This record gives sequence, structure tokens and C-alpha cells, in this order.
Amino acid sequence: MSRAYDISDFAAFLRKYGDSGRDRVAGTQDPLRDGGRRIRPDHDRQQQSNQSSNRYDRSRTIYRGRGREYLLRDSQVQTLTDLGRFRMVPADDLARFTYRGDRARMESDLGSLSRQGLIEEGSIEGHSSYSTRVLTLTKEGHRLLGQAQIVSNRQTIYHGFVKAKEARHDADLYRLYHKVAREIDAVGGKVRRVILDYELKQELYRKLSRVDPNKKLAYERIRLADQYDLKVVNDKIPVPDLRIEYEDECRDLRRLDLEIATRDYRPQGLAEKAKAGFHLFARQQDHPKLRRVLDTHEITAEIFAL
Repeated sequence: MSRAYDISDFAAFLRKYGDSGRDRVAGTQDPLRDGGRRIRPDHDRQQQSNQSSNRYDRSRTIYRGRGREYLLRDSQVQTLTDLGRFRMVPADDLARFTYRGDRARMESDLGSLSRQGLIEEGSIEGHSSYSTRVLTLTKEGHRLLGQAQIVSNRQTIYHGFVKAKEARHDADLYRLYHKVAREIDAVGGKVRRVILDYELKQELYRKLSRVDPNKKLAYERIRLADQYDLKVVNDKIPVPDLRIEYEDECRDLRRLDLEIATRDYRPQGLAEKAKAGFHLFARQQDHPKLRRVLDTHEITAEIFAL
């Protein structure tokens, strides 16, 4: 059974990450970390134990895809999975969340993944984040995740860099995910899937393009929005930057829709996102301008600290 997100589910979380909220150091494991590994086919892997005096596990697994073999540690598989789910991840955020601050371990993993042709690096010019170095999957890395069944077939996987403007915005999604996912984990929930706006938009546009011309588009738009637990606002269906699907402690499936607002948002766009019921997050430096927009245009919404 599924139902939309109820604000009471995360009342304490929303209060903590309000305008004056301060982030706490990430120390919990990604709730999706063990989800993909259980479905890997036994005949496609072979465990190899390499003795090492390093502080972290050096055991590797052989994965086969398209006539090639790839030798990967569990931490490298997690990195590939994260890059695939979020398309692009800043190196600093990867070190902080996936490697828990162990940058040396991360750099070792990234070097191996790069040599095997599974990831590539790039940079975001003029990004206000503390990191401009970003990572993404190559086509080869994308194929491996699918062929080796490393992730669930319900999880969409991406590869390659997007346009600079989109990249600057998308670079924050990984950090936002971890902020919310650890709260889901803390209340006994388990993340099952993350959905980016690319996926939702593609599905919605495809279905809208197939609407029978003899039917009234306005009604069909409302019906379609309802299928995806979305709302129609100003004859449009706003789509969140990030949707997290998770099971609560009663195993009911829930959805949480999140949006990253920036100082470049126009008042109308910000109002539509608020009316759609998305939870708005923003970087601290963008809060003053966004608050002025909310006050000036009498938009009822709260913006939480990213």
C-alpha cells in the first residue's frame, strides 16, 4: 500500500532543518547501501581475498559485463551505485557521506574505477559549493550496473554530465538526499528508490502526448497528476527535483518530494513549487533573497536549510 507524505511523519525533522537549523555531522549509513547487493547473481561474481595491512577491507569481487571482467570492492560498488542514481556527485560530498571522511580510501577507489573505464571526472565552473570536482558514470559504468544487476530494475540509472546550469543545481541533490535519508532511517524507515525530475518529466510528457484528442486535456492532466501523487498548478504539473520512496516501520510505501530553491527562482516558479506541496530547501546564502520573495509575493512556504 502507498500513500503520500504526511507532514506529521517528519515534524521534528522539519523543525530541526528550518531556516535557523544547523546540519549535524553525517554518521549513518546510506539506507540503500545494502539494497542492491542482495540481488547480485551468484554466477556472475567470484570473491577474491587480498591480504592488506590497510585500515579498510581490500577484498574484491569480479563482475562480468559485455565480455569484460571488473574487480571491485564493496565501497566501489556503492560509489558506482550512487553516481548512477544521482547522475553526478561532488567529490567532497562523496568523501563525506559514502566514505565517512576517509578521503584517502575514496581516492584509491576512484583511481581504480577510472582505470577500469567506469567513471569520469569533471568540474563545475563558478559553482558556489565547497567542491567543484564532480564525478559521473561512463557509458561502460552504466552498462555494468545494469548487466550485473547491481541495482534494482526499478531504480533508474544515469551517466554523463549535463549542461552547466543544470549541473550546478543537481550537484546539491546528493547532499539533500543524505540529509533526509538518515532521518528516514532514524524513525525505522527504509529508502527503496530515489527518483530525479528527469524520470518524472519523461514519463509525464510521454503520457500527456498520448492523450486522446477527443478528451479534455485539463481533466486528463488532473487524472495523470493524481496517478503520480502530484498536483496541477496553473494548468501545469510541477515536478520535484528529488522524490524519495521509502517504507515506514509498518512497511507502507511513502513518498517525499523535495525541491532545491535558488536565488534565481522567479516568484511564480517558487509559488508553484510551494502550492504543489514540495518541501523547499536552499543554501544558506540564498535564504535572504528567497525570504524576501516569499514575503513580497505573500507566498506561504517555509524554506529549510540545505
